[in-house]
Amino acid sequence: METRQALSRWLQLALIAALAACSATRSPGPDGADAAVPEAASGFSVKPGWRAQRFAIATANPLASEAGYQVLKAGGSAIDAAVTVQMVLTLVEPQSSGIGGGAFILHWDGTRVEAFDGRETAPAAADERLFLQSDGKPMAFEQAVVGGRSVGVPGAVRVLEMTHARHGKLPWARLFEPAITLAEQGFGVSPRVHQLLKVERSLPLQPQAAAFYYDANGEPWPVGHRLKNPALAAVLRAIAERGSDAFYRGPIAEDLVRRVRSFPGNPGRISEADLASYRPQLREAMCDEWKARWRVCGFPPPASGHLALMQMLKLMEFSSPVAAPLQDDVPSAPWLHLYTEAARLAFADRNQYVADPDFVSPPGGRWSNLLDDAYLRQRARSIGPSSMRVARPGVPGPSRAVFAPQPEQPEYGTSHISIVDAQGQAIAMTTTVEAMWGSRILADGGTGLPGGYLLNNQLTDFSLAPADADGRPIANRVQPGKRPRSSMTPTLVFDRGGGQLLLGAGSSGGALIIHYTAKAVIASLDWGLDAQQAVALPNFASLNGPTLLERGRFPASTVEALRSRGHLVQEIDMTSGSQVIARTRDGWFGGADPRREGVVRGD
Repeated sequence: METRQALSRWLQLALIAALAACSATRSPGPDGADAAVPEAASGFSVKPGWRAQRFAIATANPLASEAGYQVLKAGGSAIDAAVTVQMVLTLVEPQSSGIGGGAFILHWDGTRVEAFDGRETAPAAADERLFLQSDGKPMAFEQAVVGGRSVGVPGAVRVLEMTHARHGKLPWARLFEPAITLAEQGFGVSPRVHQLLKVERSLPLQPQAAAFYYDANGEPWPVGHRLKNPALAAVLRAIAERGSDAFYRGPIAEDLVRRVRSFPGNPGRISEADLASYRPQLREAMCDEWKARWRVCGFPPPASGHLALMQMLKLMEFSSPVAAPLQDDVPSAPWLHLYTEAARLAFADRNQYVADPDFVSPPGGRWSNLLDDAYLRQRARSIGPSSMRVARPGVPGPSRAVFAPQPEQPEYGTSHISIVDAQGQAIAMTTTVEAMWGSRILADGGTGLPGGYLLNNQLTDFSLAPADADGRPIANRVQPGKRPRSSMTPTLVFDRGGGQLLLGAGSSGGALIIHYTAKAVIASLDWGLDAQQAVALPNFASLNGPTLLERGRFPASTVEALRSRGHLVQEIDMTSGSQVIARTRDGWFGGADPRREGVVRGD
């Protein structure tokens, strides 16, 4: 079998037909109940992949990719381009990320990998009862999301400034010019933004957002409508001129706090002191060996992505190999069985142990205990010929867990950016406002002008329930100043022997981010596909429940083969947003997810 061959014409046509549905979709939770997927589907567009020699940038929007490309072309560094891209995404892809949210930045400076943590934090006035109703039961997720209660202290602006101070080449203010120009002159509403406005129910109920994103009849602005955002232009100009303090102190901060605390029926608890005291953190990146060939680097907790990704890769490595991982250009049933069984084990551990390390101790005192070879070899022995359906957490290290496992609950949006600059520096950055359209609060920075930026609903990434039925606390419960657990999985992969950067990857997609990133890493490195072929492959996952397959992408024989092994298979829309850049013999090759609007630019 030639794993490098392109997807067949039949498959491409099937993909387009299967994924053309644009309605909001549902994804099952571990018990088979439906839960909203991160973002609705908006079609599938076959993309060619892009070659570059000196530098490359992959983002989820053509305007963002072009702006970042121009920065790189002007001699800017990877972080310079990332700052520009984030500001443009705030404008053109507001449903997924922006300055009202947070980000994880994994940075390679040519010598070492650094992890810059710009995750949001819970306000000082928050407590573990934040999402409990008067009867002591957790709020419904949809009830918790919309409004000020779910808004965490944003971290994106501060973490970008911190990383730029260490690795930037171009002046901070210059990096804001493309977004300010687009905001003032306007940009054409994209098909995806139009579609997501069309299926959205809560945003039209918020007066400021409704007046900005919809016409007088309540219809979303049509594709191509020139949308100007003078409020955001004014906010970005202030940050460009005065640095992040312009966002975290003064009129912009006061406006944010007022909107959060006065939201009708569901106010939040952020204060001006919370904003003024927010600090990003420089954490030690986690780098782990895979198959004695590659060094895979990712983010430590509060991110759960790298730990789960590496557990899955190693559990599969320590199991009996599958002779034919691909069959007719899609993952085969035997390989999917092995992968999803490994995923169940990894997600069981994730829900048991992972939370903000400033509040929760790792099992046995080290997060690396979760990746210990002896532990994972023992866990791999539980993978048999039939599906376990639901796995139990293991016991890594010398001590047993004192926390209860977190019940499954929805996790949402994000956007991913992959960049390699001409100096050899690289960034894998995942950025988010959490749910599609965040908390649905549009803040204008106190300008009184139309538009603005959306505030996150990141606090719903905490467990809404603080404890289980027996009163055992959940590690990822709400606590003052705490960062919620994240599924974001920015990843950089290196050749273990020579240390050369081989791959930058990541995705959007809530808890499924971990699987989308795993697919890109496995397909690019282990199966030898190019970056575009890797991200175009059908999606698959398990969150320690049903086996999830991308709707319309797998033959009926694969589905039946999995069911014969005891899998509860559910076919759903799985709208990933992967952006991957891989090294080639003569430079770089980039892939952008065909399920979204992204492109790769480079020279």
